[in-house]
Amino acid sequence: MTFLDSAVWGGKFCSDGWRHSPARQPVTEPATGDRLGTVGVATAEDVDPAAARAAEAQRAWAATSPQRRAAVLRRAGELFTEHAAEIEDWLVREAGSVRSKAGFETGLAIGECFECAALPAHPQGEVLTSEDARWSLARRRPAGVVGVIAPFNFPLVLGLRSVAPALALGNAVLLKPDPRTAVSGGVVIARIFEEAGLPAGVLHLLPGDGAVGRAVVEAPEVRVVSFTGSTPVGRAIGERAGRLLKRAHLELGGNNALVVLPGADVARAASAGAFGSYLHQGQICMTTGRHLVHESLVDEYTAALAAKADALRVGDPAREDVALGPLIDRGQLERVHGIVTDSVAAGAKLAAGGEIDGAGYRATVLTGLTTDMPAWREEIFGPVAPVVSFSTTEEAARIVNDSEYGLSVGILGDVGTAMRLADRIDSGKVHINEQTVSDEPNAPFGGVKASGTGSRFGGPAANVEAFTETQWLTVRPDIADYPF
Repeated sequence: MTFLDSAVWGGKFCSDGWRHSPARQPVTEPATGDRLGTVGVATAEDVDPAAARAAEAQRAWAATSPQRRAAVLRRAGELFTEHAAEIEDWLVREAGSVRSKAGFETGLAIGECFECAALPAHPQGEVLTSEDARWSLARRRPAGVVGVIAPFNFPLVLGLRSVAPALALGNAVLLKPDPRTAVSGGVVIARIFEEAGLPAGVLHLLPGDGAVGRAVVEAPEVRVVSFTGSTPVGRAIGERAGRLLKRAHLELGGNNALVVLPGADVARAASAGAFGSYLHQGQICMTTGRHLVHESLVDEYTAALAAKADALRVGDPAREDVALGPLIDRGQLERVHGIVTDSVAAGAKLAAGGEIDGAGYRATVLTGLTTDMPAWREEIFGPVAPVVSFSTTEEAARIVNDSEYGLSVGILGDVGTAMRLADRIDSGKVHINEQTVSDEPNAPFGGVKASGTGSRFGGPAANVEAFTETQWLTVRPDIADYPF
């Protein structure tokens, strides 16, 4: 039996052990439509008992010694390493990842676990001054039960980056992965922590539809909600969580800009731009969705980028050596093509691509755009690179900021000019002489404006802030005197 053998999880979800579910759905390979298995689906009615059990188990887990919690996280990292090849196969087949992206994602998962293994030993508060004769402490305590709702695009790491720190800091977790990637974004995580020695009842895997997600948000035991996904859904979750006085950490969409400054190396810039726009078929919140190129370089850059796009093969990454795999489903494929064709109808020009290719989409370059066209203003979530020119850095800053999103920006060229431009940009992340897609477990991650509620993931400070509550504690040597 393999680590992810369907005999363990087929037709089941994990809530205090693997449980058979009367509701089931196929696990489908987007490149071929083939069935890879059948996963058990939770219903909204399954959430409340899971949340109650999680709250019960959380108390004992929070009381577990820091070294014991750290050992579970370290063992999880080791298990990801031991089973990396099998996990990568699932990321390729279920999520449509090309092999290099699957390896990168698994590597991030390994790093996330090892990074979070240090959290139990991280300082959990501070000593405060006090006007009275007492000790005054601000201490961090686990939030309790954390609801994690994760997307399909990087299903493993975008779920794990909330699950791992929440567990390390003594919380219990309800995990609801996207039903399209319930194995690579859910079963994998549940199996890893099961084998790593996490006590029963601390982590619950609840694949399901939007009703399950709403039930997770509304469960009284859930005190913190961590959501990664689209901005419209994030707004709804944030509104509901606010009414229930719960914290919601929202990592949402992006329409990220890559700025190519005058004098930049065009060949290297086009390579960076192609990677930023076409990695994982553009299905990344940090994807380069807008290319702003100085007017002195725009023609040369566009030609170089189009040549890169034309050279990228589209196909089935499980059976071919390709650069682009399938989009996650037919609906997303048609949406991407619709944005491209609508923009062309409005006057944009195709320099490359613009065609459906089986279950995938050809790497596309668009020119002749105005900033009100859909390919420029919308988050496409597909392999499309719109290009416009600018004349001054002031104009570049204005165009970059003229977006509802503010997640990631790359600036290529002279570092001094780039630094001055970076100071004028509204974005959660700025990368000088890099494209827009970058992530490390120890670095803060998040966006501003419609891209979310700021840096709530990555690094000890962000993770402790996200998944704990602050309690003020005072201590006197004797009972205080009072005037009553």
